[in-house]
Amino acid sequence: MHAYGDRARLDNLFKAEINRFIETHPQSGKNHQQALGPMVQGVPMIWMSKWPGPFPIYVDHAKGSHFTDVDGLDYTDFCLGDTGAMCGHAPDATVKAVQNQIAKGSTYMLPTADAIASANLLAERFGMPKWQFTLTATDANRHILRYARHVTGRAKIAVHDYCYHGTVDETFAVLDDNGNTVPRHDNVGMPVHPNQTTIVIPFNDLEAAEKAFASGEVAAMLMEPALTNIGIVLPEPGYLEGMQALCQRYDVIWILDETHTISAGTGGMTRQYDLNPDAVVLGKTIGGGVPVGAFGLTEKLANRIATSTNLESIDVGGVGGTLAGNALSMAAVRATLSEVLTTEAFVRMEALATIWTQNIQAVIDEYDLPWQVSQIGCRGEYSFRSQAPLNGRQAADADDFELQQYLQLHAINRGILMTPFHNMVLMSPASNEEDVAHHNAHFRDAVESLYR
Repeated sequence: MHAYGDRARLDNLFKAEINRFIETHPQSGKNHQQALGPMVQGVPMIWMSKWPGPFPIYVDHAKGSHFTDVDGLDYTDFCLGDTGAMCGHAPDATVKAVQNQIAKGSTYMLPTADAIASANLLAERFGMPKWQFTLTATDANRHILRYARHVTGRAKIAVHDYCYHGTVDETFAVLDDNGNTVPRHDNVGMPVHPNQTTIVIPFNDLEAAEKAFASGEVAAMLMEPALTNIGIVLPEPGYLEGMQALCQRYDVIWILDETHTISAGTGGMTRQYDLNPDAVVLGKTIGGGVPVGAFGLTEKLANRIATSTNLESIDVGGVGGTLAGNALSMAAVRATLSEVLTTEAFVRMEALATIWTQNIQAVIDEYDLPWQVSQIGCRGEYSFRSQAPLNGRQAADADDFELQQYLQLHAINRGILMTPFHNMVLMSPASNEEDVAHHNAHFRDAVESLYR
């Protein structure tokens, strides 16, 4: 089912945008032709081929909330590396720290003072006293899931329907129409059927969660406090608190993946809702553009892990990596948290996202669109349904890939970058009201082209 009915009109509009894109991006087109030789589908990672248009934009340089491509075109960036550049591109404090550290060496397999400072900053913000560092949030999720199985002696992981937690095998599962755990569509090379490792539950469904936990099979509940990669799905009042109580009752390790929901503020939704998870996972954002991930633990869970592992073989147990916690990443995290992602910055970022949300809602109201818009702090997203979704299935059913591609290519052709995956915007400390107005002009023009 499509969210937009006039498919012929949509197809014609999209073709016009493709022609405009090709005409205005000749150098990116040339680069792509060269890239088709040495790279699969001409991109360094195959998902980059999902950008709308016949080839991706090639970036020349970026600073703050803008970047310039190889054709000399300027863009207002609301994608921001799908949260990896939420600090803005090349934040001065992070750049200075990274330059200083790389001149002294980037990785030693030994700790630095920056690691102590970074762990203390995260402990203060999220209330988790013990921290470990990785290269990605995917790594952090994998590691904490192994620890959860280890300390509980249980085999299965619970996740939400249409969740996303990086490339963790257990999370590529959804519910079928009969409520069974099945592989997510296009699950590439799954090692085993996910019903052997995973129990999937709908978001905002405490009854389903309790049924899963009561089985005695679940080691951990891995979840975002709000779904973000299937469109924003917000928790209903009491859902997060209810999940916390259920995990405590059934001794299920409760893991909050705040990689994207850190947009809610310096302590993410964990602090916003005054939650007490067993573990918190973070990624990309905290390094200001330098690859890094992290997971924080309660004293209780940290002690359970420490007293049940063997020092002699801890390096071959499936947790860790030689670049994890490297000196370069730790310097970046310390500078980013202390000087870039400050409380004051989040206040500004959220205020801008609120203006963006109000602008989207105004256009929705003016054209009486069956669309809605949601916000998590400095993150906003609109979806093609009349009411906010309550779970991942509702959000997925409202998707319209061709409509989304048109809107994104329309934005690109007017100097705005969204993510290639959904209708999300993110504000950085460098974003401003002119950036927000720029998006509003594109969105209003795109909607008018569809519905006038």
